[in-house]
Amino acid sequence: MIQFENDVFYLETESSSYWFRISPYGHLETVHYGKKMERGDIQGLLVKRTAQTGSSVCYDEKDPLYVLDNIPLQWSGNGRGDYRYSPCEIRMPDSSFTHDFVYQSHKIEKGSKSMQSLPSAIDGNEDAETLIINLKDINDVSLALYYTVFPSFNLITRRAVLTNNNEKALEIRRLMSMMIDLPDRGFDMFTLDGSWIKEAHLHKKEISYGMWVNESTTGASSNRHNPGFLVAAHGAEEDRGEVYGFNLIYSGNHLGFVQKSHLDLIRIGIGISPHCFSWDLKKGESFETPEALLSFSDRGFNGLRSNMHGFINKCIVRGEWKEKERPVLINNWEADFFKFNRRSLLRSARQAKKLGLELFVLDDGWFGDRNNDSAGLGDYRVNTKKLPGGIKKLADKVRKIGLDFGLWFEPEMVNEDSDLFRSHPEWALKEPFREPVRGRHQLVLDLCLKEVRDYIVENVSRILDEADVSYVKWDMNRHISAAFSPSLKNQGEFYHRYILGLYEVLTRIFSPRPHILLESCSSGGNRFDLGMLCFSPQIWTSDNTDPVERQEIQGSLSLLYPISAMGAHVSASPHQQTLRQTSLSTRFNTACFGVLGYELDLKFLTHAEKKEIKEQVSFYKKYRKIFQFGSFSVIGTHKDNQRHWQCSDGRTAVSGLFQMKAGTADGHSILKVKGMKENALYEVETKPQRLYIKRFGGLIKHVLPISLNPEGLVLRTVNKYYALLDCVEKYRASGKLLDYGILLNNQFMGTYYNDKTHLWGDFGSCLFVTKEVI
Repeated sequence: MIQFENDVFYLETESSSYWFRISPYGHLETVHYGKKMERGDIQGLLVKRTAQTGSSVCYDEKDPLYVLDNIPLQWSGNGRGDYRYSPCEIRMPDSSFTHDFVYQSHKIEKGSKSMQSLPSAIDGNEDAETLIINLKDINDVSLALYYTVFPSFNLITRRAVLTNNNEKALEIRRLMSMMIDLPDRGFDMFTLDGSWIKEAHLHKKEISYGMWVNESTTGASSNRHNPGFLVAAHGAEEDRGEVYGFNLIYSGNHLGFVQKSHLDLIRIGIGISPHCFSWDLKKGESFETPEALLSFSDRGFNGLRSNMHGFINKCIVRGEWKEKERPVLINNWEADFFKFNRRSLLRSARQAKKLGLELFVLDDGWFGDRNNDSAGLGDYRVNTKKLPGGIKKLADKVRKIGLDFGLWFEPEMVNEDSDLFRSHPEWALKEPFREPVRGRHQLVLDLCLKEVRDYIVENVSRILDEADVSYVKWDMNRHISAAFSPSLKNQGEFYHRYILGLYEVLTRIFSPRPHILLESCSSGGNRFDLGMLCFSPQIWTSDNTDPVERQEIQGSLSLLYPISAMGAHVSASPHQQTLRQTSLSTRFNTACFGVLGYELDLKFLTHAEKKEIKEQVSFYKKYRKIFQFGSFSVIGTHKDNQRHWQCSDGRTAVSGLFQMKAGTADGHSILKVKGMKENALYEVETKPQRLYIKRFGGLIKHVLPISLNPEGLVLRTVNKYYALLDCVEKYRASGKLLDYGILLNNQFMGTYYNDKTHLWGDFGSCLFVTKEVI
């Protein structure tokens, strides 16, 4: 709901209030953003101007208390006395850098407003309203600020549109999507940082005087610093405390910042990074920023998760796969790399069908002379030595087995050893007079060129239609370096035009083919952002499939992104990225809190492992809707070595209890199930999981009637065909007890074992299903 009364804008969601007013000089002054308030409290929320500060620049000599540097604003200019970080840096038509945008008019409209060149949020619940405020500078340059309120998600989006009405051109050097000043109440900043195979590790910084920056300059949203970040009150926990979340619907270079001023005002902003950015605007031209997300929760981090997850599933993801259950896939990459043929692929497909999998995905190596990562990228002729009869024949045979067929592409890249590069070397990014630098033996194609975009659209579309592909994995395996296009007069426009070109290509390929499930990827999570989620309902979260690392990555990403967005695979152990050994049960228990897939060589599975995977897939399908679209929460535990996740639809919940290093003779673990009806009755039961005899090591010889080598042929053979069931627990409990916590059976303590003892050990885990008794 949006209302305007007595020069105050009141933006209300179900659980938050966002208020600001028009100052006497036409600036937009923040009143409050946070928990729901009554309008009668407005005077108590205003930042006061009752004392003059020294060495300040007054906006008007007649009003010495009106100092822009001391006022909480919704937007700030330059050269008028505000020395905090400005959301915009513009070389104005008069060649100065001074700008002062003041209120002219506003309008309130129903629904969300689409953008001309960028993806934006849609009105998923049909309850959105949009406030458009028109500001103007005396240079005849106007700025429109868009606020769209999504009440049921406790979320507000913001963006800015700058228009030049002056006869002379101007140059944008920085234009953020949004800015807001808040009074400091004791905050910390949380960012998701990392690198390849170490994406989205959560880092906390206490906000002190100065500025904290969260920025990507790689040409993509990056695995270095995800665009989304949080600002939370000191001491905020999973279910208590005030938490603000910010994110950007954009896949390129970004900048988020939090700045604490000399008078304890916190300035927060997010938008396109100004790194190497410059944009010329002639008379009548406009520039629109990406759309930013703002959300507030007074129910801790889980409250923010609920806001963000619901909003993204309803208002960011769109098309045929919006809120549609995703198939369980098998991807051949970690099994085969580049070494495969049609016979080996079909053997894997047949085995996958027996295990209950639904989609077969052929990864890299099917095109051109692609026998390693130094050749073939950019070519779309099928490698008929590997695949006689082409992709269509393989896809037809896979479908005949009973699986859908998916295919990997990396359309934004080219190898110098390729037919495309030999024909069009000018299509690869390269600066004049410089030797290009390479990543993974490849160069980046210039998506600023129309002919490059046309080439990608034509060739990818042809393959998709010929083979009737139902799933695409779209990869990007290097950062951009030579940010230069001969098509541009102003090279400062390159990074943004590249992203606009990418969005155009994705739209042209997939809008006519809404049945295709697109999973974007960039060496894992190098482009895990809301911009890509507008085109691909799910993203390959990380090339690291070690469940211990994935728990860190997926858990942190869940603060800002839903489980349905995270591609998560069960792979072989020891893991290729860490060489860590983990149980098949823990690999599944982690991956099922995401869009489940398998990525391992099926022909090397033992009989017992095949049986276990078949049980896993069946279990996931049974609770797939809850895993992918239920309410996800992180539950606090009393043990530092355990993590606890939960997905629930209100009547049924699936909980995962994950252990890091096992303790010695450790005490009890506690299972809490949140969000259930207090007085209702529930049944709680562990998901049965397999326990291989090899886990007992040398202890096994003490319980057998004959002495056997634990590494010998007999026990190794038994392990291939037989596994015990780990401890199964069953309870009947009220919702009140579930919220309080059930004391679970003991884990193994070094001696004595029976069927009521859990044997989790290092990196062990267990799933629990809670169902309401009808």
